Amino acid sequence: MFKLFKNLRKKDLITILICFLLITFQVYIELKLPDYMSNITKLVQTEGSQMSEIIKQGAYMLACAGGSLLSAIIVGYFAANVAAGFSTTVRNKIFKKVESFSTSEIKKFSTSSLITRTTNDVTQVEMLIGMGLQMMAKAPIMAVWAILKILNKGVEWSILTACCVIVLLLTVGILMIIVFPRFEKVQKTIDKINGVTRENLSGIRVIRAFNAEKFQLNRFEKVNNSLTNMQLFNQRCFAILMPMMNIVMQGLTLGIYIIGATLIQSANMVDKIILFSNMVVFSSYGMQVIMSFLMLAMIFMMWPRAQISAKRINEVLEEKLSIIEGDFDGSTKEKGTVEFKNVSFKYPDADDYLLKDISFSAKKGETVAFIGSTGSGKSSLINLVPRFYDVTEGEVLVDGVNVKEYTNKALNNKIGYISQKAVMFTGTVKENVAYGDNGKKKPSDEEIKTAIKVAQGTDFVEKMEDQYDSHIARGGTNISGGQKQRLSIARAIAKKPEIYIFDDSFSALDYKTDAILRKELKKYTKDATSLIVAQRIGTIINADKILVLDKGECVGVGKHKELLKNCEVYKEIALSQLSEEELENA
Repeated sequence: MFKLFKNLRKKDLITILICFLLITFQVYIELKLPDYMSNITKLVQTEGSQMSEIIKQGAYMLACAGGSLLSAIIVGYFAANVAAGFSTTVRNKIFKKVESFSTSEIKKFSTSSLITRTTNDVTQVEMLIGMGLQMMAKAPIMAVWAILKILNKGVEWSILTACCVIVLLLTVGILMIIVFPRFEKVQKTIDKINGVTRENLSGIRVIRAFNAEKFQLNRFEKVNNSLTNMQLFNQRCFAILMPMMNIVMQGLTLGIYIIGATLIQSANMVDKIILFSNMVVFSSYGMQVIMSFLMLAMIFMMWPRAQISAKRINEVLEEKLSIIEGDFDGSTKEKGTVEFKNVSFKYPDADDYLLKDISFSAKKGETVAFIGSTGSGKSSLINLVPRFYDVTEGEVLVDGVNVKEYTNKALNNKIGYISQKAVMFTGTVKENVAYGDNGKKKPSDEEIKTAIKVAQGTDFVEKMEDQYDSHIARGGTNISGGQKQRLSIARAIAKKPEIYIFDDSFSALDYKTDAILRKELKKYTKDATSLIVAQRIGTIINADKILVLDKGECVGVGKHKELLKNCEVYKEIALSQLSEEELENA
């Protein structure tokens, strides 16, 4: 928890100091109230007392109450600002940290858990700071100050108050021991609910198509009921606290008056007035002491969950990155070259290698294609170029420099990446195509239109209501799969990179559009290197070099016709898609 408090801003620390001073002032004037009450009691019982004196003491009490209220309002305002500023800072840090995660770190935490940690967990800590800044500072100051005030008012009353405090502390301690372990389970269950909900929303079409609504509902109810039962247990435990507080508070008041009545009965007239005054004062101070521990108890109710949340947040912030960027700025003499030197790769949690001893080179202006059966490692291979994962053995060079030496920004500026699943962001067509920072100025409207034209998207974009300013929903749900792929390709074209990576990026296109797009793309990207993963022979048939992968090994390298003669695996794939006559005439 305290590690997380390092994220407080400098101005927040100054605000906390001001709050502490205001709270001290607030406690001081609140503890003056019993003194004025004692004075009024003495004045009422003393012959010859003037009404003006009693009114004067009452006015002091009103002034103290007003000052306490004003101080509480100011502290509440400042505390809310500190809590909100803290949560803003922490959420930003989590977001930036997650941005730097490789795919393996994201898989380690899971997407649903990272969302929960950025939202719910931060909120739990924020609530603790917002309330704790007021209560955690006020309660100990008030308790200590009030106890010092009543120490000389009566041994019997002091012993009674101490016994009440011990009962409260024991109650709170036992509850913490019972409830604390369950709060970690609560946060993990929220992760599961987030995951099930997210899966349900993203797969809603498939769920409906297979009439699986009831199955999904049962999955959700299972985790939802689990969370409900844990929360009910925790709240039932905490529900014991308030009745116990009331019993102790009322018992303390009753005990003070019983002891006071006994002492007053056996005292002389002068002592009776002093004892009665002390009893009234002690009753007020005793309530202040109990109220202080009541405030601490409320913090203890919030602390366990906030502590668990802080631990989960720290796990993200302190996670060591598996991919550490270098410091090379990308200034190279070579342009657009890619080379794999004896590259082998396996996923961090895997036992077997997915890729084994892969070597090839791609020169500026060349098109290198990768084909193979499903699971042969094609996508994994090209994902090593932008460092989504690092090689297990060997080297990947871009422009003659190991990718590990580049800063992430410098490496990404050289690459135009089109993912296997086309990704669209909330915004307009224009904003999606001009997305990101490539180290150059943003593409102009004309360059955006050219990129869309090359990607064969002009027809459908210009038919949209606002054309290039038309709205794209999150994930591109308001356009088709083929349209998303074309806009995704246009985004890479608009970036004008040295190296294009197409990860099966033509799969949603019909054969005619695919052929036209590749023809136009070849003209537009003649000075850039293209790495293409494809399932269709037609997509890669004119590539300068084709690598055939089978079970993670390179079993053939060459052009289309060479591979038809020399590579049995390639020939089988080709014949499964085209006839021998079509292949010969290709």
